[in-house]
Amino acid sequence: MAGCSKETEQRSETNNEELILAVGSEPDTGFDPTAGWGRYGSPLFQSTLLKRDHELRIVNDLATGYEISGDGKVWTVKLRNDAKFSDGKPLTAQDVQYTFETAAKSGSVIDLTNMQSVKAIDEYTVQFTLKEAQSTFIYLLVTTGIVPKHAHGPNYASNPVGSGPYRLVQWDKGQQLIVEANPEYYGTKPFFKKLTFLFLNEDAAFAAAKAGKVDISYIPAAFSKQTVEGMRLEAVRTVDNRGIVFPVVPSGGKTKDGHPIGNDVTADIAIRKAINMAIDRNALVKGVLEGYGTPAYTVNDGLPWSNPKTVFPDADLEGAKSLLANAGWKDSDGDGIVEKGGLKAEFPLIYPASDVTRQSLAIAAADHIKAIGINIKVEGKSWDDIKTMMHSSAVLFGWGSHDPLEMYNLFSTKYRGIEYYNAGYYSNPVVDQYMEQALKATSEEAAMEFWKKAQWDGTTGVSALGDAPWAWLVNIDHLYLVKDGLDIGKQKIHPHGHGWPVTDNIEEWKWLK
Repeated sequence: MAGCSKETEQRSETNNEELILAVGSEPDTGFDPTAGWGRYGSPLFQSTLLKRDHELRIVNDLATGYEISGDGKVWTVKLRNDAKFSDGKPLTAQDVQYTFETAAKSGSVIDLTNMQSVKAIDEYTVQFTLKEAQSTFIYLLVTTGIVPKHAHGPNYASNPVGSGPYRLVQWDKGQQLIVEANPEYYGTKPFFKKLTFLFLNEDAAFAAAKAGKVDISYIPAAFSKQTVEGMRLEAVRTVDNRGIVFPVVPSGGKTKDGHPIGNDVTADIAIRKAINMAIDRNALVKGVLEGYGTPAYTVNDGLPWSNPKTVFPDADLEGAKSLLANAGWKDSDGDGIVEKGGLKAEFPLIYPASDVTRQSLAIAAADHIKAIGINIKVEGKSWDDIKTMMHSSAVLFGWGSHDPLEMYNLFSTKYRGIEYYNAGYYSNPVVDQYMEQALKATSEEAAMEFWKKAQWDGTTGVSALGDAPWAWLVNIDHLYLVKDGLDIGKQKIHPHGHGWPVTDNIEEWKWLK
């Protein structure tokens, strides 16, 4: 690589086993799975009872198998007997019990409200009893890293002890994290003995790649056309989506904190459907994402529970205009904006001001919509402002998870106005019923049909074919500059970019030369 010394180019045997990465931001709350660490990718320091393979199928990790009772309420999990924590202590059912009990009490993003109890039946058998059947409970077994009962305390998030492939050596907050291979790891021994994660913003990460200071760097699409000598660009498909959530109820309401709820324009389903029809998603992928992405139609495109029937022809300006006209929206004063009953079809679309990609998507989408007589006023705001405005303004949000429970959170009547979830106050009793049936199914497979029907059953659903509470825009490819010769294995579809999803298969990474 230009500007690098020969010593850097020709790695010594020691350096050959080390990697320097700039692949994501520093976790604010540290590395404690009971507080949510590891939900978006490998927990790195800890391991989980189950995990997903390259095809997103659920397979064993710490577990050797599990059984579910006929009523779906009792899950019995058998553990492997050779797993040890990085301090050499054995991992047993007591640690699993402790982890889930602690997570349940933590008040974090891990929702264990349906877990009645968890008990270590013997040293390597743990039994979960649920209040009612819950098909999505399996995803908690996939994403929750197991912590040691004997070494979990107030400082654990900064000094984690786990049974994963790596152990923490040094964390210089705001700068870097250094980890080493865990000699006690029961799984495939990683090729790389030492990893250094640099916490850099996108510009700095790209500069580090150009200077030859990192082996892999996450970059935004804006940098994708620039070549870096000695590195290649790898684009990983994702369900890391961007979309516009609409307030679906009329204005006039207030949250308990006094923030306004509802918007009279977006409360009209014709407006929401017309926007979905008019947006040219392929143009957004090409123009904003430099071709690195895919059109989005749901929150879960490409995942096992996505409904392929939700895909529809977009960029249909004439169809959108006709739909608006039939719903009574006309431009009677010739200003280019349609109106109905004295109400002009205009509303704000807000996005986090620090996010250049969301800004570009918002501006481009608004431009598409202008052609059908709807005026969208794009505004960048702080997250603090967004919290107060998101129930009465359209917002450009990003989601994407390997857990269908996210769909429930975004569209369930129960989650209206809860955190960032159902910000638009959407509610449909038919959709609620499908999602409840999906949750209460006794297996993941049995739940699939209900998740799909909640998106579109031929009559109603949460997709643009149904109630259109969102206009999903794109799924953003995760782009990495990777040093020539570095094999990062077969990446599964990435979730939303929190955490470091690229490291989910870190044990497979190796040098090819």
